[in-house]
Amino acid sequence: MSWRRLLPWLAVIIFTMPAIGDTVAGFTGLQSDVVFSDYSPLSSSAELLHRLLSPLNAVQIAKRLAHSAVALRDQPIDLAQERFAVYVPSHPPTQGYGLLVFIPPWENAMLPRGWAATLDHRGVIFVSAANSGNGANILDRREPLALLAAHNIMQRFRVDPVRIYIGGFSGGSRVALRLALGFPDLFRGVFLNAGSDPIGSELAPLPPPELFSRFQEKTRLVYISGQNDAVNVDKDAASAQSMLEWCVFDWYAERSPWTGHEVAGPAVLDRALDMLDKHAEPKLGRLNNCRLHINQELGKGIDQANDLLAAGNVDGARKLLNKIDTRYGGLAAPQSVDLAARIVGIN
Repeated sequence: MSWRRLLPWLAVIIFTMPAIGDTVAGFTGLQSDVVFSDYSPLSSSAELLHRLLSPLNAVQIAKRLAHSAVALRDQPIDLAQERFAVYVPSHPPTQGYGLLVFIPPWENAMLPRGWAATLDHRGVIFVSAANSGNGANILDRREPLALLAAHNIMQRFRVDPVRIYIGGFSGGSRVALRLALGFPDLFRGVFLNAGSDPIGSELAPLPPPELFSRFQEKTRLVYISGQNDAVNVDKDAASAQSMLEWCVFDWYAERSPWTGHEVAGPAVLDRALDMLDKHAEPKLGRLNNCRLHINQELGKGIDQANDLLAAGNVDGARKLLNKIDTRYGGLAAPQSVDLAARIVGIN
């Protein structure tokens, strides 16, 4: 995702968004065209930039805004204009409802066929936003809409904080992975249904260290793609391999037999929710050794970039720094940001 594509949605004047009446509290079953009214600090533009972009991309946007006549909008979404589909089981579990925030590839807010009985059985609320399909902008719509959906459900129902999950199908699943990575303090698991990416990449940059440590320790990932969906079976394998490289060990993958690229049926959803509930604490020795290796490799890269700059090879230092920013994301800050400032100063 190029930072240049993010500028249009950021270049807007701050405005006040009206709060409107609650249209969801107190009901059970399926309700469409739900309107929410509460905003969350997690869905603010500043928080999205901090958690979901690499540091150098975030710096580039800040510089552009500093030289423009417009300001960064506090919240990218006007909830008065948005609609959600919500399904609430009639009998909440003793510890509170589970919650599945679902990001679809389609435009309509809808509950996939057959899911209601499974959600009832598992005691899980379902919420999904309209107009947040693959055609919508990721950073200014799909991601904040999902965060606001979670926040508003949590404000209105008793939700078990260890069973708050993000999920999606196809392109929506890939967005769900980004949110799980950037918001591990909210989402404790992610259901990746026929869509995933390697983390530590341009498509899924790593968040700051304190957030990534929480992701490594607390987040459960469940990959499920159709056995005949060869493209996404391969993507799942690449994503899962990247998890191992980045010290993320609590994941589960399976292939649905006799299926292609299609949204999970009720039995597959039940399996996914069951596996999401089976979080395993990491073995600290293995985790710490893995983290040490990452820190050593990052340190070598930063030292090499500094050496190139000291030797007068500004272009070489810049190219290496861009690679570091893409691979390590927030883990490389503030060193990467400081080095970028020195390169700019020399130019």
